[in-house]
Amino acid sequence: MTLTYAAAHDLLEAFARARIAHDGDAFTALFSPDGVLIPDPFAPPLSGHNALRAYLLAASDQERWFDLAIERHWVSGDTALAAWHGSWTRRADEAKVRLAGFLSAEVGGDGRIERLRLWAVTREHLAG
Repeated sequence: MTLTYAAAHDLLEAFARARIAHDGDAFTALFSPDGVLIPDPFAPPLSGHNALRAYLLAASDQERWFDLAIERHWVSGDTALAAWHGSWTRRADEAKVRLAGFLSAEVGGDGRIERLRLWAVTREHLAG
């Protein structure tokens, strides 16, 4: 499958909406049944819908007012590449957390994500 620019846009926007809402159903629906999420280059891959739901649940426990924006995206074959930024307030100490990153989403023939890799730089501002 060759991914179109418009289809990549729709997929990335759906990803951002599901991640912002901490919507497990919408989030896992974007991934193939054995889809893999690699949240950062040094973390082990998360594979399958149960692991993806656990990732999202852990995030929702730590984050308040999560926001994610896809800044720009590119397509190469069956892969969407995107620059993004996000922010949230950490529940534990009310610190403001900001991220800037890049992602690579390899898409299968059914249009769902088979492998999603995320890279990010984080900046924290303590509450107060």
